[in-house]
Amino acid sequence: MPTPPNTYDASSITVLEGLEAVRKLPGMYIGSVSAKGLNHLIYEIVDNAVDEHIAGFCTLIKVTLEADGSATIEDNGRGIPVGMHEKGVSAERLVFTTLHSGGKFDDSVYKTSGGLHGVGSAVVNALSAYLSVNVHYGGQVYQDRYERGNPTITLTDGLLPVIGKTKKTGTIINFLPDPEIFEKTRFREDDIKSRIHETAYLNPNLTLVFTDMRGETIESHTYHEPEGITGFIKDLNKAKETVSDIIAFRGENEGIIVEAAFQFVNEFHENVLGFCNNIYNSEGGTHLTGFKTTFTNIINNYARELGILKEKDTNFTGTDIRSGMTAVISLKHPDPRFEGQTKTKLDNQDAAKAVGKITSEELGRYFDRNVETLRKVIECAERAAKIRKNEQKSKANLLTKQRFSFDSNGKLANCESRDPGKCELFIVEGDSAGGSAKTARDRNFQAILPIRGKILNVEKASIDKVLDNAEIKTMINVFGCGFSEGYGNDFDISKLRYGKIIIMTDADVDGLHISTLLLTLFYRFMSQLIFEGHIYLAMPPLYKAIPNKQGAEGMGKEEYLLDDAALARYRKQQKGGFTLQRFKGLGEMDAEQLWETTLDPSTRQLKLVEIEDARMASEVTQMLMGTDVPPRKEFIYKHASEAKLDV
Repeated sequence: MPTPPNTYDASSITVLEGLEAVRKLPGMYIGSVSAKGLNHLIYEIVDNAVDEHIAGFCTLIKVTLEADGSATIEDNGRGIPVGMHEKGVSAERLVFTTLHSGGKFDDSVYKTSGGLHGVGSAVVNALSAYLSVNVHYGGQVYQDRYERGNPTITLTDGLLPVIGKTKKTGTIINFLPDPEIFEKTRFREDDIKSRIHETAYLNPNLTLVFTDMRGETIESHTYHEPEGITGFIKDLNKAKETVSDIIAFRGENEGIIVEAAFQFVNEFHENVLGFCNNIYNSEGGTHLTGFKTTFTNIINNYARELGILKEKDTNFTGTDIRSGMTAVISLKHPDPRFEGQTKTKLDNQDAAKAVGKITSEELGRYFDRNVETLRKVIECAERAAKIRKNEQKSKANLLTKQRFSFDSNGKLANCESRDPGKCELFIVEGDSAGGSAKTARDRNFQAILPIRGKILNVEKASIDKVLDNAEIKTMINVFGCGFSEGYGNDFDISKLRYGKIIIMTDADVDGLHISTLLLTLFYRFMSQLIFEGHIYLAMPPLYKAIPNKQGAEGMGKEEYLLDDAALARYRKQQKGGFTLQRFKGLGEMDAEQLWETTLDPSTRQLKLVEIEDARMASEVTQMLMGTDVPPRKEFIYKHASEAKLDV
């Protein structure tokens, strides 16, 4: 009897062997197949070399972006072991072909580690078109090579071939990302340099060299930061007006090493960065919770002891106390647990306890001896509390004056579904495009919110002006999750009404500017929307190519072309003549065209907005959208060759 269709039985269960699982589901291991995931391949190999440094055997790491698009990471550590493993094959071969193998499971080898606990090297191998390894070990140079995770060198009695002799020790790994896996295979050098520089700050006895061979001129930087995280704070605050000295401390509790440094500046944003075993935890975690909670308690207690807070006064909030704080918290943990494979959030409860205990002891000693610095910190909290209370009154008054209904005074064309996981909200530039989008959409799950022109640049505006902007108030109301995590803590992402918020603007300079203003708003006041993957950019095509003769040999059908590069490829492939229609704006598309190109989930292209480096994202946002002109001009000149001009 034949098996009926759609039957779910034992034969339906698929077992992915070896590295096949990594190639099938790369996002589980590196987060995404976008530029963020691409750069992550380099970080995995670098993190393994840093673990050698922490163990006391590596002082130099070199990262080179090669002219052919590959990356080379070299270290002077002990070298990956190449001897025979009990599995009957070279230990190096196991490291690169077997998940959950490596020295990180043996705490006599690595007390702490930052890589993917035995899967990092194998994951990089699985996602590379090729990967080659040269190991300098025991006076010999050993070589191995793989293509898409599969070995191409035959072992002799299970051991690697020797290709030379050496007096050095260490490992050299060269790999080319697989274009079958990644959307793009060009590494983003600015993000990599930022990550390498952070690593140098966190490891003051380590030197890292970055070289980019891909341009007309070779770019090279050496990073060595003997001041450690104190130097990191200096760098973060180099363009800011400081209020206090840098306060730094270090301690150990039950095998957990805690290092922290912080300083207050004349601003109202906090910038608290958390690292565990040299890995940046973009979503924070228990180590930051331990620091923030303890610091809040310490300052409130001192404020009462000094009579600054009276008996009838309420305590300062944590946000008040951290207003203007720049801090780096670095943890070395023997057995870290993270939420997610890419280590965005630390989950160890003992980390909060260790950080809290050391912070309490060290800051108690420091502030007892440095009362003037303590008073400056408390003054920052007083000022922030006063501003917060005024803003809360202003916010309450503004939102009371104009309470929007869920349809936002008729601007929103809502969808029928109320399931956030299914609902999509398109923020559309202009009434004309908004009208087309409302006609074209699938009203079951797609909502349309037209906005008029350019919203307020929130990087230059005060909070009362932000809250008084009609377009911003409309979006706050429509999203449903509140506003401004840093101002009153009333942002609740669990109340978000739409799983996808899609910015849909014209593909011209004005459209890009509107997108940038919206992203600045979301990043500064609703950043969880970005960090949790809810913000997208629509990718409407610039062109429609219509062949003069369709159906004949070599003659294609009508085709939408995303950009000039797509048009160039089409010209090469199209054998006959064609008519080219250029869409100068979304309003020029009729409803059918807009559905086919931009709204239909089966044919459209969307770009997920991601943040790889929160520190650099904040600096770039401030530079490009703020009031300081010279750094912006310098940035534009440097990156002018990368711009896509609308001609």
